[in-house]
Amino acid sequence: MELLDGTLKLDTFLTVTLGIVVLFIGKQLNQVVPAFREFSIPEPVTGGLLVCILFTLIYAVTGVGVEFNLGARDVLLVYFFTTIGINASFSDLLGGGKPLLILLAATVIFMILQNFTGIGVATALGLEPAVGLLGGTVSLIGGHGTSIAWAPIFAEKYGISGAAEIGIACATFGLVLASLMGGPIAKYLITRHDLTPEAEETLDIGVKQEDRGIDVHYMDVLDAILSIHICVIIGVLLDKALENAGVQLPLFVSCLFAGILMSNLRPKALPRITGTSWPSRTPAIALIADVSLGTFLAMSLMSMKLWELVSLAGPLVLILGAQVLVAAMFIVFIVFRVMGKNYEAAVVSAGFGGFSMGATPTAMANMSAVTKRYGACHQAFIIVPLVGAFFIDIANVIIIQQLLSWIG
Repeated sequence: MELLDGTLKLDTFLTVTLGIVVLFIGKQLNQVVPAFREFSIPEPVTGGLLVCILFTLIYAVTGVGVEFNLGARDVLLVYFFTTIGINASFSDLLGGGKPLLILLAATVIFMILQNFTGIGVATALGLEPAVGLLGGTVSLIGGHGTSIAWAPIFAEKYGISGAAEIGIACATFGLVLASLMGGPIAKYLITRHDLTPEAEETLDIGVKQEDRGIDVHYMDVLDAILSIHICVIIGVLLDKALENAGVQLPLFVSCLFAGILMSNLRPKALPRITGTSWPSRTPAIALIADVSLGTFLAMSLMSMKLWELVSLAGPLVLILGAQVLVAAMFIVFIVFRVMGKNYEAAVVSAGFGGFSMGATPTAMANMSAVTKRYGACHQAFIIVPLVGAFFIDIANVIIIQQLLSWIG
């Protein structure tokens, strides 16, 4: 830890430590404030936003900002998605084929709608249409990475000064909004339609709110960690093979696929050094998934530098306000209905709220908070990340290119 040019820099160890503290703060806040539990607001969101606001106030008073080394955050993301793969079964994948295609089609339609919403509001405000596109899928569904990647094109070809800053601001505020909208939408749908899970099963992430006293043996946790590491090794090899074949995927997607393959193609009679069965859908895997996702999201939110984005909040507030309204209406009236109007559709709707305005981890956190309150929904945890972390990136590139040629 060092103070350099008005910035307090925290190394990886302190960043992870603070992320865990923030996660505990969120858990305590959700216990103290019933509304957070009632509306399934993820615990890392409540803690992360509180600490982020605290750092912003400290900066406003002292002029000292905080900068984190977030290298370990990517490891936590790989851990989390590997547990999702380990929990997946081929029956879920086969059963999820049609719902996945329906969700993908709905998402592509929404992406076009999201871009036209941004362009429409920007045009009404007298801004360049390209600014509205930055406030569309470039930053919201695309996230920070897509915003940074496309910013030079918007700046050079369309003359948008501060394109990177606009994109990052939209992506950051979108992440916050996505974290807050999924739970309330799911609660509304579940309550209005009196929905319940088909069966009482082990959760993919964490445990239900009333099952906090569940016992997990240390050998189960050690076995789960070993299984995750085996899948990550296979995932890294798979990622290298795909890269050599010209296919570029995020590492966590390759590790998710590795977990699926190991859980479903590993010979059942194959002896294991642990002396236990493969830990698919066990409390230990659910525990590790909960900790890794929670700490990842807590670190993501606590590290936002809101003081750098305040000056850009003017017209972006109107653009993002319109985007939230459009997303909420699309989820309630389109996504929930086409996905079957059942409990699974409500959980998927919470996830859709996450990646439609934020990112796939946000979607998973939203669904985790909902299932902890109401019950398991395995298929949703397969189809949502496949759509949110893989297919829409491909669709987004095509849609952005087409719209840029149209407005150009």
